[in-house]
Amino acid sequence: MSNHVEAQQQRGYDIGLLLLRACLGLTMAAHGAQHLFGWFGGVGLAITAKSFSANGYLAADVMAVVAAVSELLGGLGLALGLLTPLAAAAIIGTMINATAVKWSNGFFIPKGVEYEIVLAVAAAALALTGPGRFAADSFLPVLRAHRLRYGVSAVALAVVSGVVVLLTRS
Repeated sequence: MSNHVEAQQQRGYDIGLLLLRACLGLTMAAHGAQHLFGWFGGVGLAITAKSFSANGYLAADVMAVVAAVSELLGGLGLALGLLTPLAAAAIIGTMINATAVKWSNGFFIPKGVEYEIVLAVAAAALALTGPGRFAADSFLPVLRAHRLRYGVSAVALAVVSGVVVLLTRS
């Protein structure tokens, strides 16, 4: 394959990753802002904390803040391609808990877990593939060249932290 064709393919991959990061990241950031600030028609932190309490989370106020900040900052990180593995881990861990809370409602929305699973898997895919060249990580020496081990470590961190938080539920 010629260098020109390879360069075009790489640009296509990078644009595709940018679109995925922007869509997933901005969706999650907006969702976090709904929980944290009540923006975009959200319920705000007080009602989010009540929901956490009703779902058996100890220290529901703290857990609501952690989840909302994880969604907001993880989403912004993904959208910008900044610290992509950690941003993805924030989303994955939060979606593991959201999935567990809603698991008994079945798979399909409006009450099921399909949306949360798609968000978690998309974040995991970005952690494993890297953000592409159109990302802030391209300017960070440690993350400039994507390393699969960073993605695998981030997914493992998300799963472990998500499960640990689930184990604190009463």
